[in-house]
Amino acid sequence: MIQDLFADYVAVLIAAILGFLLVGGALMGNYILAPRQASRAKSLTYECGMLPIGRSRTQVHFRYYLFAILFLIFDIEAVFLFPWAVTFLDIGKAAFYEMLFFILILGFGLLYAWKKGVLRWK
Repeated sequence: MIQDLFADYVAVLIAAILGFLLVGGALMGNYILAPRQASRAKSLTYECGMLPIGRSRTQVHFRYYLFAILFLIFDIEAVFLFPWAVTFLDIGKAAFYEMLFFILILGFGLLYAWKKGVLRWK
C-alpha cells in the first residue's frame, strides 16, 4: 500500500524536478546571453515605436484603484455565484440563505461605494 502511494507521486516529483531545471536553465541562459552594456537609448521609455514625450512616470488617481478593487470584488462574486447556481437544487435551503447573505454583504459594499462617490467617473 505504501509503495502504491509513492508510485503515484513519482510523476509529480519528476515534473517538479523538470520544472525547476527548465526555469533554472532559462534564468542561466538569460544571465549568460543578455547584453549588459548600458546606454541612453535603453533607458528611455518605449511606447509603440514612438519617441517618448514628457515624463515616463505619471500619477494615477486613487479613485482608479478603488474602481479596480470593486471590479475584483464583483468578479470574485461571479466565481462563487456560478457553481452555486449550477448546484442550486441539490444543496438545500441552508446554502441558499448563505448565498443570500453573501450577496447582501456585497450589496452593502456597493451602496457604501456609491455613497462615497467611487462610481462617479470624473
